[in-house]
Amino acid sequence: MAKRKVYYFYNPKTLNYERVYPSFKERALSAIGKIVMSAVLGSLVVGTIMFFIDSPEEVLLKKENSLLSSHYKLLDKRLDEATAIIEDMQERDNNLYRVLFMADPISATNKTGLKNSSRYNDLRHLPNAGIVLATAQKMDALARRLYIQSKSFDDLIELAQTQEERLKCIPAIQPIANKDLKQIASGYGMRIDPIYRTPRFHTGMDFNARTGTDIYATGNGSIEFAGWRQGYGNTVIINHGFGYKTLYAHMHNIKAKEGQKVIRGEVIGTVGNTGKSTGPHLHYEVLVRGQHDNPAKYYFMDLNPEEYDRMFQIAESRGQVMD
Repeated sequence: MAKRKVYYFYNPKTLNYERVYPSFKERALSAIGKIVMSAVLGSLVVGTIMFFIDSPEEVLLKKENSLLSSHYKLLDKRLDEATAIIEDMQERDNNLYRVLFMADPISATNKTGLKNSSRYNDLRHLPNAGIVLATAQKMDALARRLYIQSKSFDDLIELAQTQEERLKCIPAIQPIANKDLKQIASGYGMRIDPIYRTPRFHTGMDFNARTGTDIYATGNGSIEFAGWRQGYGNTVIINHGFGYKTLYAHMHNIKAKEGQKVIRGEVIGTVGNTGKSTGPHLHYEVLVRGQHDNPAKYYFMDLNPEEYDRMFQIAESRGQVMD
């Protein structure tokens, strides 16, 4: 058993050391002070250890977080690589496959990811929320692009299966016999109106020819309209399917009936001078999905490359139309 400490003080009057007997209060305060000091020092030591030295659990957790962050960064890099691949596929789809099949390109609005940000709210409270959120958004965008591209390839397969029929229907020859290209009167684009003498957009090509010259269907299809049309005179419209239509105007005689099936090269009428016309000629238009297109682009089965180039030059150089 530890002995209690004994305290003395020097008394100058008696010139002797005399024993001190502290009161209970003094002893209690001393004990309390020691306890408080020990508690403070203990707290400082424990706090220092906890602040500067990780527990085994914290060390393990930090290691797991570091490993998880590395996995997310690697996944993010792989998502970027996969996105680059799908972008290349879409680029080739639009600029090669769809061009070959004369199909519309994939809409740009279909390539973006989901815009509903609320779907990611649960991720905003996670550790490393920034990289987790970015990865989830990239994953959703990639999944959407893959779905769209898959649907696009399904469309291309269908187009390939119908390509033979499609090629029969697309306008591909001149509407009158014009191998020497001497019958081209005016081309597509801004031209001078022959009556009002003002510039206007000419939506087709004019071919001058004698009255009664045969007019040919430029592709397979069915007669959608055959009759009189204001300004155009006697007119025939052929619906070729696949988004293509052709119009033949100012005809002298119509030799086809509405609903009739026609094939490329079949005579559908003769050149005339009906409607708003300044002389016997054929006004010919090509419409693709309801929009006018330059008919000169659709004579690829009729002309070789040299003739094709010369035809374009002739069409561009003649500025006055005949209707």
